[in-house]
Amino acid sequence: MKRFPGKSRRLWRVLAISQLCLFVLLWSADRLFPLPLPEDDQARVVLAEDGTPLWRFADTEGVWRYPVTPEQVAPAYLQALLSYEDRWFYQHPGVNPLALGRAAWQNLSGGRVVSGGSTLSMQVARLLDPHSRSLSGKLKQLWRTLQLEWHLSKAEILTLYLNRAPFGGTLQGLAAASWAYLGKPPSQLTHAEAALFAVLPQAPSRLRPDRHPHAAQAARDKVLRRLAQFQVWTPTQLREALEEPVLLAPRREPSLAPLLARRLNTAHSPALIRTTLDAALQRRLEDLLLGWRARLPERTSAAILVVEHETMAVRAYLGSVDINDPRRFGHVDMISAQRSPGSTLKPFLYGMALDAGLIHSESLLQDVPRRYGDYRPGNFAAGFSGPVAASAALATSLNLPAVQLLEAYGPKRFAGELRSAGVPLALPALAEPNLALILGGAGSRLEDLVGGYRALAHGGKSAHLRLQPQDLLIERRLLSPGSAWIIRRILSGQARPDRDPRAHLLQRPSLAWKTGTSYGFRDAWAIGVGPRYLIGIWIGRPDGTPVPGQFGLASAAPLMLQVHDLLVNRDRQRGLPLPVEEVPANVGVAAICWPLGQPLAKDDPNCRRQRFAWTLDGTTPPTLQALDQPLGLGLQQNIWVNAQGLQVGAACAGAQARSVTLWPAPLEPWLPRRERRSARLPASDPACPPALPAAVAPLSIVGVREGDNLRRPAASREALQIKLSALGGSGRRWWFLNGQPLTDTAPDASFNQAFNQLGRQQLSVLDESGQTARLEFSIAP
Repeated sequence: MKRFPGKSRRLWRVLAISQLCLFVLLWSADRLFPLPLPEDDQARVVLAEDGTPLWRFADTEGVWRYPVTPEQVAPAYLQALLSYEDRWFYQHPGVNPLALGRAAWQNLSGGRVVSGGSTLSMQVARLLDPHSRSLSGKLKQLWRTLQLEWHLSKAEILTLYLNRAPFGGTLQGLAAASWAYLGKPPSQLTHAEAALFAVLPQAPSRLRPDRHPHAAQAARDKVLRRLAQFQVWTPTQLREALEEPVLLAPRREPSLAPLLARRLNTAHSPALIRTTLDAALQRRLEDLLLGWRARLPERTSAAILVVEHETMAVRAYLGSVDINDPRRFGHVDMISAQRSPGSTLKPFLYGMALDAGLIHSESLLQDVPRRYGDYRPGNFAAGFSGPVAASAALATSLNLPAVQLLEAYGPKRFAGELRSAGVPLALPALAEPNLALILGGAGSRLEDLVGGYRALAHGGKSAHLRLQPQDLLIERRLLSPGSAWIIRRILSGQARPDRDPRAHLLQRPSLAWKTGTSYGFRDAWAIGVGPRYLIGIWIGRPDGTPVPGQFGLASAAPLMLQVHDLLVNRDRQRGLPLPVEEVPANVGVAAICWPLGQPLAKDDPNCRRQRFAWTLDGTTPPTLQALDQPLGLGLQQNIWVNAQGLQVGAACAGAQARSVTLWPAPLEPWLPRRERRSARLPASDPACPPALPAAVAPLSIVGVREGDNLRRPAASREALQIKLSALGGSGRRWWFLNGQPLTDTAPDASFNQAFNQLGRQQLSVLDESGQTARLEFSIAP
């Protein structure tokens, strides 16, 4: 009797040692043959803001998947899956002996494979480490199953199944199948769809609903009948599910925003790359742009960027016409490419000049030929306009007034403030900012320009784009709220203010937009600021070759206006009201007079033209003169007149002082005769003339006369040849035809010019003293 306790102790000792050895053996085997959990295989899905797949990057085997968790799946699917595949999933340790025994008995008694005994854990083990159907393969599967249950929770095992189960072709995972077959997320599955997807992984090739719909429906109904036996769903739910046919959405691979997807896909990106894009809008604009392809010249691409300016969330990103079109360089993202911005920088300059007190909205600027060293800017439109208001110069995108304004503001200051506001300009190596900046003499990116135009919609603050929801809104001050408001009014066609801008304190903004064309017709731009969105358009050849005849107003603006109409109609259909904005407190209206540009009584003889101007802080800066025309020189002259109104010297008897306002001298050829200096200044009194400075002979053009109507030779279709020269003036002469630099000549030289273009012509000449001469004529065929 006394030996039994000793035997019991030895037995317990043996059992303990055996268990310890078994544990050490299993632990060693687990370390020697670790569980092959999936690593990052570079499979990525780029998502729209609502979770719609935009683009997918498959793994090395061409498989793509859309990761989900059990919480993101319709409860009906989990009910159908667990009830049909593994009712005791949460109770068994990975292997269900009862299920294995039942399956073995049914298969032996039936003489064929009637059912399987694999649990979900065993199926996941087979997905992670495929094996043969031999005995060794089954043992390997059991071992991997035990490892799964050891290392992972039930929720983690279920998540692996949801993301790795095969659903036919290159689809893995429930979410990938739901989007590919049904076009919707797995959280929205109906009961019938849940039953179909519960059985599909058993034979994904044989039950693919897009290829074998009848087999898929039969398998689905089998699952529904099994669920009826277990009373998982109500009879009504089951009946409706059985009556529902297998309906599939048109199979559509994620193929939206490819260039944005490529931009965001990095080695450290998560499996799900979320963006701020609106999938429906992106698809509509991609279809729209493909329709425009036939209207674009050969090898020409286009880019569209749509941004919600309140949040700076990018809603549509089209970097090229078609990524699959190599002839149009579709693989090049023109939203992030450096290109010449043409005239799209002008609104920033005019806004900065308003803030600096250089101009108000109706300041008198000079659209006349000018020379800046070796730089002779011209106009895109035909000819020069002479006297022009700042608002009109910006609205019509005149070049010479913008160069005059940049000269006064300073190119380095302008480029530095743009860079500080997040709109950097790319210059050639060792080059410094110069006057050519304002006409596109630097590089910029569409995304930076759109970020800068955001200042016109949000109190002068520019901002960076937000491509992903986690991106922070980074704002920078570019303009004051008042100047931004005025520039937006000008660009939206409201350049002429009412007498009281506060008659309606809340104003509904309309579309404000600006076009641009780079030198040589290489880039056509249009940027719009709408009530809710910023729209950026670029059209051109990515390789930088010119496209004759392509410019912003004709090429990019129609596309921008079409996109704007689409956006406005979408908002109207959704019942979204137009936003309203307040007029900034420091914006006012003043009645000013040209040529001084300051308030005068309307009956004042020096008020030659009265205009109403938008002002900031009640200030009305005087007319801005070019640097070679110092402030006041030539605008306001103090003269002496006698009782007969004749001009005399200051020491003459009865001389009285009088102030006469004159227009800037370079504007003379564009002024009516009654406004020219010869008409505005009184004649001299021969008896006591004033001391006058030595005058330079007036500049005039020889070879063609004002108003001539010329014809080409009747017997020839060649260009009309005219010999041109200039009289008067001083120094070298620079010639312009229809606003474009033509040639330069010595003081007494002449030259032959061939005129190929028919219609109205404007010929201008500029000399070294700043004198200009102009005439207009026409050429008929």
